[in-house]
Amino acid sequence: MAKSDLIYEAIKLINPNAKVYALSESNGVADLDNIVWDEGTTPISKEDIEAKFAEAEIILQNKVDKKTSGKQKLKDLGLDDDEIQALIGK
Repeated sequence: MAKSDLIYEAIKLINPNAKVYALSESNGVADLDNIVWDEGTTPISKEDIEAKFAEAEIILQNKVDKKTSGKQKLKDLGLDDDEIQALIGK
């Protein structure tokens, strides 16, 4: 999972209404020092965001697991990979 996804999920756990329109990344690594807050969203400290990483990782992993499970269920119903891709993308 991408570090930017982890940061975004952690922010949403703290403030579901937060408006973050960009996470600056250097060399593909998300940087907590360059979060851009939008629409008057009160910035959240790096420490508070980092404290939510473990919970955010679980949520993101659950999403991956559900997608994998869903794809397998579609295969079990007889759909091939191209049909599944047409339905769900990616």
